[in-house]
Amino acid sequence: MKLCHMILASLSLAVPAHAGEIWVTNEKDDTLSVIDTDTLEVIQTYATGERPRGITFSADFSRVYICASDSDAVQVMDPETGEILHDLPSGEDPEQFVLHPDDKHLYIANEDDAVTTVVDVDSRKVVAQIDVGVEPEGMAVSPDGKVVITTSETTNMAHWIDTGTHTLFANTLVDSRPRHAEFTKGGAELWVSSEIGGSITVFDSATQGELGKMTFEIKGVHPDRVQPVGFEFTPDEKYAFVALGPANHVAVVNAQTYEVEEYILVGRRVWHMAFDGDHARLFTTNGVSGDVTVIDVAARKAVKSIKVGRFPWGAAFRP
Repeated sequence: MKLCHMILASLSLAVPAHAGEIWVTNEKDDTLSVIDTDTLEVIQTYATGERPRGITFSADFSRVYICASDSDAVQVMDPETGEILHDLPSGEDPEQFVLHPDDKHLYIANEDDAVTTVVDVDSRKVVAQIDVGVEPEGMAVSPDGKVVITTSETTNMAHWIDTGTHTLFANTLVDSRPRHAEFTKGGAELWVSSEIGGSITVFDSATQGELGKMTFEIKGVHPDRVQPVGFEFTPDEKYAFVALGPANHVAVVNAQTYEVEEYILVGRRVWHMAFDGDHARLFTTNGVSGDVTVIDVAARKAVKSIKVGRFPWGAAFRP
């Protein structure tokens, strides 16, 4: 028994605390960079279709889905080998997508067609196409899977979609050029970032009414350069980290008061981000500088820059 405990202890010590990978889409190189979260080095680069942007994994992490925007396809890759298994029908110019909690349906924003396409990933067939506003991009799904959100950049709206009927039941105005959306607090709130508006709007999911709005101000940075795009919540949902685009900073927001507590300097044109497995570090994609900044979450400071491909865009964690 003692020997067994010793072996288990030695095995636990051998496993890195941050073991896992961050997968990054490089939209100008048509590649994916895979970063080891223990060594903080790129360990693999895989070829994709043209202009990869959105990226997400299946629930069991056996498949990775990639929005190959200029190939007009969502590609399905085997993450163990980097092999493209097949393409899914996606509509034209897929930007972002969200995987339904059933792990079977992808909801895809089609920028050129002003629709949201619903694809069954098993049958590889389009289930529905839902008319939304002009230039849809951001996608979110409620934790219970009953509501999907599409944001439209030109119409400046968040569109609320009933997943049971694939119909719109509400449209809410936001500031100029909404880019990203996320549900929080068990689905009670919806947050939407507006790139040109320089804000994040918070909605009550039950009523679609506005609960609050946050703006950002960085000393020495012109307001026109402060452009919120992607954001991520800490597991306890006390804080949100917000990528501010060409402002080259990430804002730390108190998710209870909607107040900005701090700004962290990162690479140039920070776009999206992903936490590692224990949420101790945050990895940001910086398009213009072609790198990923590693943020120590507890210390709220950047600790390393990792060079990847040209114009990194999306990021996703794989254990």
